[in-house]
Amino acid sequence: MITIVQQAHRHPTNTAILSGGQTHTYAQLLAYSEQFGQQLLTGRTDLAEARVAFMVEPGFDYVMVQWGIWRSGGIAVPLCTTYPPASLQYVIDDTAAEIIVTSSRYASILQPIAETRTIRFIELGLSDDHSSSVLPDVDPARGAMILYTSGTTNLPKGVVSTHANLDAQMSTLIAAWEWQSTDHILCVLPLHHVHGIVNVICCALWAGACCEFLPEFSAGAVFAAFQRGAINLFMAVPTIYFKLIAHWESLPETEQQTLTDTMRTFRLMVSGSAALPVTVMEKWERVSGHTLLERYGMTEIGMAISNPYRGKRVPGHIGQPLPGVGVRLVDEQDEPVDEGQPGEIQVKAATVFREYWQRPQATQDAFTDDGWFRTGDVAVLDEGSYKILGRSSIDIIKSGGYKLSALEIEEVLRTHPAIGDCGVIGLADEEWGEIVGAVLVASETVDLAELNQWMRTQMAAYKVPRHYRIVTELPRNAMGKVTKNDLKKLF
Repeated sequence: MITIVQQAHRHPTNTAILSGGQTHTYAQLLAYSEQFGQQLLTGRTDLAEARVAFMVEPGFDYVMVQWGIWRSGGIAVPLCTTYPPASLQYVIDDTAAEIIVTSSRYASILQPIAETRTIRFIELGLSDDHSSSVLPDVDPARGAMILYTSGTTNLPKGVVSTHANLDAQMSTLIAAWEWQSTDHILCVLPLHHVHGIVNVICCALWAGACCEFLPEFSAGAVFAAFQRGAINLFMAVPTIYFKLIAHWESLPETEQQTLTDTMRTFRLMVSGSAALPVTVMEKWERVSGHTLLERYGMTEIGMAISNPYRGKRVPGHIGQPLPGVGVRLVDEQDEPVDEGQPGEIQVKAATVFREYWQRPQATQDAFTDDGWFRTGDVAVLDEGSYKILGRSSIDIIKSGGYKLSALEIEEVLRTHPAIGDCGVIGLADEEWGEIVGAVLVASETVDLAELNQWMRTQMAAYKVPRHYRIVTELPRNAMGKVTKNDLKKLF
């Protein structure tokens, strides 16, 4: 039996899901996901890793469908609810999905795609006669889920994780972050990424805890959910914390204090999926009383590095390797670097994915000869804690023989009183190779000559941005990350 399903049998009467004003127990989740798994089988004994693409609103039906796919032996392919039709078609075609599942809200988008490809189409809530059948015994080595990478440098690749990979990811976080069956977490994250699916939903359900969903994100709705008093865990991306801070600052002082008092009772607050600006971390600590736990992971590896649940969390750092996860920093020849020197993060663990779907060469290229996964992220080990310098492809700027971290420069710029947010990129230059450009969200008029002089007092002269652009808002993707390719278009 799939481990997370096995775990659910330990807490049949606990509330598993709270969404749309309705509560659903673990016993209900088990019963409904079994029925849906039987519906998926319809004449088959095992889906045998058939890909099942699904697009369902966050809530009970989402989890029920996901578990039904797993329990019938299929590979779950969650679709992004904000993707345009062309992107949905790409994922469905690339995975060669055999079944498409949707809620009524998205039926008009997905049904034409299914019909033109002769793919079985299931709309939730419509009658679909099927006979009861015995669900297959699913081996942990079999594929469980395909999530797609962001595709910043090429077409998105499908990341295949096995049930064993997911079990390792969940059990590692359950232990490291001390999940309990009495926990109650609010999910506001997109459910086609590992952050929302594994770190929030799967960990909560493995532990026997309650996972609450909001139909749509708004800062006011999040704080209203907090005020109901049951939630004690929260995980989000830096942009969400930024929006929550802005909303909190707009409230009367009495409401601010009430919210702060409520959040102080939380057990844990986590930030991930993008670098957490130190300024946001410090502001959130004033707002909530919590030092955010920053961690590091990616679609291919789950979570690999984390600040401690108990112990000092260093601003601007992602912490130490999680138990059972091997981490090393290497140079361009895959040789280990000395402490204090930047190097690419490479990871080896049971959490690491099986393959890129139908891309054997890309899979081979992603690993060293001795089995370490190449993350493409550059970090430095600083006093026992890892600090991310950025993606080697977009955040490391090679200027005049120096390797500069765009993330470090951004941190300095954000300390300027007139700058609310910023994004730093490398711009091609004949003399220097690359020069530094900065896009600024300013709260007041900024004299760029004076800003350059201010930067010279903060950093070595070669790190001073040569070019600036003032904008009202930075371009971001669905996960709240600044899209640096779009930043270059502003120059």
